[in-house]
Amino acid sequence: MSADKSRLYSSSELAQEFDLTAQALRFYEEKGLLSPARSGRARVYTYRDRARLMLILRLRRLGFSLEDIGEYLARYGSGGGQFHYGLQKIQGRLADLYRLRDEIDTTIAELEALEGEARDRLNGLSVS
Repeated sequence: MSADKSRLYSSSELAQEFDLTAQALRFYEEKGLLSPARSGRARVYTYRDRARLMLILRLRRLGFSLEDIGEYLARYGSGGGQFHYGLQKIQGRLADLYRLRDEIDTTIAELEALEGEARDRLNGLSVS
């Protein structure tokens, strides 16, 4: 089933679909990430706006800053520019997460060692 690319969405429709508030949509608009059209005083979002919102939310979920997302979106359609930029940011984010995972693994190992020492001492107190 293909999506209707000519359909317009209201703020409330998009907010409901993506479990957001209308204020969240306005926030993304204020940050220059979304540019809805106007129908009278109401904001209306196109298929393209909806796709951009999906991308924004995905990148936010993956830990990218609004600044990074804005830069990526600004490069959209610049040949390979957006992909080079995106690849660089993805590699940086992966490196950060690998570093964090190493720190977490080290912390878990240290806590497990402390837990073992505490259990040994408690067991020693129970025996005497």
